[in-house]
Amino acid sequence: MSKPSGFQYGWVVVAAGALMTCIGMGAMLSLAVFLQPISESMGWSRGGVSAAATLDFLCMGVAALFWGALSDRFGTRIVVLAGSLLLGLGLVTASQATSLWQFQLLFGILIGVAAGAFYAPMMAAASAWIDTQRSLAVSLVSAGMGVAPLTVAPFASWLIAAYDWRTAMLVIGLVAWALLIPASFLVRPAPAPAGPSTTDTTGVPKTEWTAAQAFRTPQFITLALAHFGCCAAHSGPIFHMVSYAMICGIAPLTAVSVYSLAGLSGLGGRLALGALADRIGAKPVLVGGLFVQALCVASYLAVGALGEFYALSVIFGLAYGGVMPLYAVLVREFFGAKIMGTVFGAVSAFASLGMALGPWAGGWVFDTFHGYGWLYIGSFGIGIAAVAVALSSPSTRRLDPTSLGLGRAAA
Repeated sequence: MSKPSGFQYGWVVVAAGALMTCIGMGAMLSLAVFLQPISESMGWSRGGVSAAATLDFLCMGVAALFWGALSDRFGTRIVVLAGSLLLGLGLVTASQATSLWQFQLLFGILIGVAAGAFYAPMMAAASAWIDTQRSLAVSLVSAGMGVAPLTVAPFASWLIAAYDWRTAMLVIGLVAWALLIPASFLVRPAPAPAGPSTTDTTGVPKTEWTAAQAFRTPQFITLALAHFGCCAAHSGPIFHMVSYAMICGIAPLTAVSVYSLAGLSGLGGRLALGALADRIGAKPVLVGGLFVQALCVASYLAVGALGEFYALSVIFGLAYGGVMPLYAVLVREFFGAKIMGTVFGAVSAFASLGMALGPWAGGWVFDTFHGYGWLYIGSFGIGIAAVAVALSSPSTRRLDPTSLGLGRAAA
């Protein structure tokens, strides 16, 4: 495949990745919209229903490393196709659950494992396809997560209002199959470079890392911990955003619009902060975004009116959405493309563990204290810790593994 045609088709891969992250993450995060209807209809506690989301993120974290390694070895298409099949299966079967434990296992395990198949593999695929504007490419794939609250969440809310939660979840599962299975076949392996080269586009000598070498570097450790803290800080406020707005007296559909606005703002944040990272570097943008995110989480303690929710959603969405693609950019800059699926899958696994804390913690806080105040206090503290970890991260300029005492570089 020639370079021009390969470059052009790379944007098709990027578009397919954006669709997959939108539907995959959107289906999983739509539980925030289903939370109150399921709790009221089935008599299950919010903490019990929220536990399904915790399982989602735990399973997604474990699966992300597994799927990332598989995509490096066997290609991305088979991975995302398997994820598409599992996602629809999880939604369809969870819609028929008759007990809380059945719902937790079906929604929490199947959908969590499926969601892990999209993000890290497609971020790696987009990075491999696009030589220039790489930050934009991975930002667009990640932007699918920002589009999810504008598409899947309102669609779920409308279906619940028109029918019931079971029908809504069943329909979303069928739509996921109809869209994702064909999109999987659009994913192709990136063409090989036109000729051998000993340097990358920035003139830095190329080295070949192994995953074992990468996992032992301070760069990987700080990136993984920062991503963990970042997601642990925002997952609870995001997941319980609709419920908190409704507690403050906002109508259900309007409360969903607050959540959707945060998603729209997150979409803009991914593109804006990605472009800014291309100009001044990913690390300072990441640190700044994490700091703004922490301040926004604390600000939820002071909001209650609809206008205040809307204003905070815009800033919060810009911050948490904008920082998400930067971790992939930093992994790619430091470790290269060959093992990016594995390494970014591992970083994403830590992020998923952080995401798992918020839904469960928010449900436990609400059931225990009948409010969300302690959720925002705890999330703010974790957010500030993430800022400190990101600040302590070493330079991401690519180094020779042998210079770090990690053994000889791979041939």
